[in-house]
Amino acid sequence: MKKARKRRLTTADAPALPTDPEDDDDAPETGPLRRCVVTRERMAKERMIRFVIGPDRAVVPDLAARLPGRGIWLSARRDVLQAANSRGAFAKAARGSVIVPPDLLAFLQDSLARRVGELIGLARRAGQAVCGFQKAREVLVAGRAGLVVEARDGSPEEIARFLGGHAAHTPMVQPLDAATLGSIFGRDHVVHVVVTKGRLADMVADEAARLAGLSEEIAAAIQTRAASKRGTAQQLNETRQANR
Repeated sequence: MKKARKRRLTTADAPALPTDPEDDDDAPETGPLRRCVVTRERMAKERMIRFVIGPDRAVVPDLAARLPGRGIWLSARRDVLQAANSRGAFAKAARGSVIVPPDLLAFLQDSLARRVGELIGLARRAGQAVCGFQKAREVLVAGRAGLVVEARDGSPEEIARFLGGHAAHTPMVQPLDAATLGSIFGRDHVVHVVVTKGRLADMVADEAARLAGLSEEIAAAIQTRAASKRGTAQQLNETRQANR
């Protein structure tokens, strides 16, 4: 008779680690979905970060998901990474002691920012990325934009003016500052970039989303939503008790 699995409650600000050994996912890494070892949620691998354990038992990020060895997958979220560090998720998944680099978060942020920059540079060389208000705006208005990349330190008013009426149906990310975007195009700084529709635009969007998930701003938003849900649940419980 198969043993029943225990149900666990997972919240955004306190992801639950698996407590049942039957929940360990030893399935081959095939198909479009992966399971996060912290939240146990299955999602597209493009929204996650793969880790492997090196010969010295160190946790090694595998952003391209190509290194040999059994993969340990985490949702690309700052709070999930912090939970994995503080609650021993890497050691549990690896079934033994591991070494977690103290600068793992900073390394991931730098590496993802570099990957975003390299992909935008590749799109530029392929003729699929343009910069500057006028040129980028022409591509946007023509309906050929697959992704808008705005400088992280750009003026919100200027960005809104650039997007105009296209903000609702054109994806927009802000992974890099103006100086870094400028270096990709051989300029001092660049605020507006448009990548035309296609695989490269999708890849830039995926990497930018992973980078955004590790930012303090995104983590704060997740915690705020979780606190709001807890407050709503508490109010409902108080109302029910008052009506009894």
